[in-house]
Amino acid sequence: MEIFIAGGTGFVGEHLITALLGRGHSVRLLVHRRTPRLSGDITVVEGDVTRLESFEQGASGCQAVINLTGIIREFPGRGITFDKLHLQATANLLTAASRNGISRYLQMSALGTRPNAVSAYHRSKWQAEESVRGSQLEWTIFRPSLIFGRHDEFINMLASQLRLVPAMPVIGTGTYRLQPIHADDVARCFTEALAMPKTIGQTYELCGPDRVRYIDLIDLIASVLKRPAPFKPHIPLALMKIIIPVMQKIPQFPITTDQLQMLLEESICGREWQETFGFTPRGLREGIAEYLHKT
Repeated sequence: MEIFIAGGTGFVGEHLITALLGRGHSVRLLVHRRTPRLSGDITVVEGDVTRLESFEQGASGCQAVINLTGIIREFPGRGITFDKLHLQATANLLTAASRNGISRYLQMSALGTRPNAVSAYHRSKWQAEESVRGSQLEWTIFRPSLIFGRHDEFINMLASQLRLVPAMPVIGTGTYRLQPIHADDVARCFTEALAMPKTIGQTYELCGPDRVRYIDLIDLIASVLKRPAPFKPHIPLALMKIIIPVMQKIPQFPITTDQLQMLLEESICGREWQETFGFTPRGLREGIAEYLHKT
């Protein structure tokens, strides 16, 4: 099967493409510009996911479309917004699939997505999902929790800080929980869904086997790095709710109001997805040890 992928040049895309090629599929990858680093049965299509005319013909002849496009933070001054990268991109990919006679469509969403969400991120993801559900395509939607793996941003960011300083500031109590899932397991679900008709018309929340509090996650990373548990000064939540709306206007500031809201809401789910896909996801300690020891 030849699969058209948008948003596949990032961290999750690397794992997904490896999984697809390993199953004998070929990939047609939408990119802004050509890169010499790609290898394997990959055809590059230059275009912009927010401009349908730039890539529509590039999907011709494919049998499935996978949309991994997404951002966690907006930069309106640079034209990077949830509206463009979540809603418009999804609408364009649905149209491209339909016009090219491609019936199978897989969408990357996010855990916590819902119509009444507080965060604009989750609301935009819900609106994108609604576009998918309203299409005539054979769709499947995945909502992963925090995704970890060799080139992830979050775990690697925390590890980098812990290597420099044996301290890690914590917003509020730090008892909000996460249930991270390995990128290989997310990629496996996408790949297997292509050959599983029962996944059509279904939405799956994807979580790993380990529920951890944020403060415990910090200690776990330190342990994997063979360092003692760091000093964790707690910053009052009320203070951060005042500071973040002002400081988030600076691109280098590490957190936005949306991201704080999503952190406090937690990112956990059940294991219903395992009943469909039939495998046990990789454990958190085992998974992060594989790449933190190599960096």
